[in-house]
Parts: sequence; C-alpha cells; structure tokens
Amino acid sequence: MAIWLTKDSKVIVQGMTGSEGSKHTRRMLAAGTTVVGGVNPRKAGQTVDFDGTELPVFASVADAMKETGADVTVIFVPPQFTKGAVVEAIDAGIPLAVVITEGVPVHDTAAFWAYNVAKGEQTRIIGPNCPGIASPGASNAGIIPADITGAGRIGLVSKSGTLTYQMMYELRDIGFSTCVGIGGDPIIGTTHIDALAAFEADPDTDAIVMIGEIGGDAEERAADFIKANVTKPVVGYIAGFTAPPGKTMGHAGAIISGSAGTAEAKKEALEAVGVKVGKTPTETAKLMREIMSAG
Repeated sequence: MAIWLTKDSKVIVQGMTGSEGSKHTRRMLAAGTTVVGGVNPRKAGQTVDFDGTELPVFASVADAMKETGADVTVIFVPPQFTKGAVVEAIDAGIPLAVVITEGVPVHDTAAFWAYNVAKGEQTRIIGPNCPGIASPGASNAGIIPADITGAGRIGLVSKSGTLTYQMMYELRDIGFSTCVGIGGDPIIGTTHIDALAAFEADPDTDAIVMIGEIGGDAEERAADFIKANVTKPVVGYIAGFTAPPGKTMGHAGAIISGSAGTAEAKKEALEAVGVKVGKTPTETAKLMREIMSAG
C-alpha cells in the first residue's frame, strides 16, 4: 500500500511536450509509473515517442481523463501558465494534481487553492514548487529520483526537495511506503498535517519522518495535530538552524519574523509532543533507524 499514489495510478503530464515535461515523463516511465498521456492544446492528436512507448497528447485534462482513465496529473508548465493548468485539472475533477513548477506567484496559488476549496476539494493538490510524490516500487509522480530507495514501511513528508532525497537515501535499506515533497512556498496545497493524517491511517506505514524548515507555523500546527491524532512514532528535522532572522532562505516561505518561525521554536514544539528531532538529517535518520529496529 501507499498514500495517494499507488501501482494502479494512471498519470498524465500537463506540459509533457516541453523540455522539462518530456525529460521527467521519460524518467517516470523508467521508474515503472503508468503514464498514459500528456496535455497540450496546441499539439492535441499527436503522439510522442518515449524510448518505444508512444504516448498520446490531448487537448485538455478532461479529454485525457475520458480517454485514459487518468487519476493523477503532474504539472510541468511555466509559472505564468500554472494557475490556468491547475484550474483546468480542478474543473476536470482529477483526484490528484502534483504541481512541480517553482516561481508560481503566491496570489496565483492562493487563487487556485481558493477555487479548489469552492469546488469542494475534489482534487488533492501537492505543491507548487515541490519534487512530487513517490511510492517506491509502485509509482513516481514528479522529479524525485526513483533509484535511491526501496519499498518499505516508513512514511516521509518534507518541505525540502533535496532533504527528501537525502532522507530516502539515508534510510534506503529500510525503505518507504510513500515519500511526499510538499514544497516550501508560503501557500501550498497539501500540508504536513494532511500527510500525517494519511500515514496514520495507512496500515502499511509504521513510522513517519517529517522534515520542516524555518518560517511560518506549519510545524507547530503539525505538532498539535500529532499530539491529538497520531499514534505512530514520528521523528523530525528542521532545516535552517543557522539562518539569520529577516532573511529569506531558499524557499519563499523560509523567513523568520522575530521569534516566530525559528528552527529552535519548531524543534521545541515537536519535542514537547514526543517527536524526536535530529540536529542533522543523518542524526534524524539514526533516530528513525532506532525506532524501526526496536519495533
């Protein structure tokens, strides 16, 4: 099992014919993902050859879903077109939309998220500015490397793409049920809490790694949620212990304001509810290793 993305998921790619979209479509296919087509209104009716796999191009997400039964879309379109692409996916009612694009204006993300809420949140949005979601051995939707870990029983949710990869690699011998990169923008679709709830409910996930970073209060809110709702062991890591206050670090959402949003404050909030927090990614992996060996 896995959360949100399984071996049965049928994936389409919005922007499949572009340079990034085609490159990562090829990677996803190589990872065993069932990619069933792409969307580009200007190239509808054409097919694209990916090393012997011919994929059709559709005019819209709705057409692609009707013809292929797709239930996941991965969005690789430029920032100025991302809002329109996500709205199209929402209108089509696709269950999962993975928005890889970085540099999406925050007001565009706010607009398409509000639109999704108004439509009843039928579509789960992951991202934007994220590496996507991978269920090792089953499916891979996005840009997460497919060969750095195997299937296992750890769930991973992370704001940081590179730290997602590092944690997967550090615990590769134990393996993961699903790894979710939620992105580090100020407004994102799927949150730490959403992933924690899904992992808690997943019978094939035994423990959870949660990677946060400075800025905002998402990790503090996640700590409250863990205290009230999560029975499985959770270990954490907060990126940004050495970040200077008032300076944006990497992600648009990674900025400390006064005492709010600091790595230390987040660490304290998590430890207060029983989450073990590592000082480095490697120490965090060691904490998880101890939990899994004890279990």
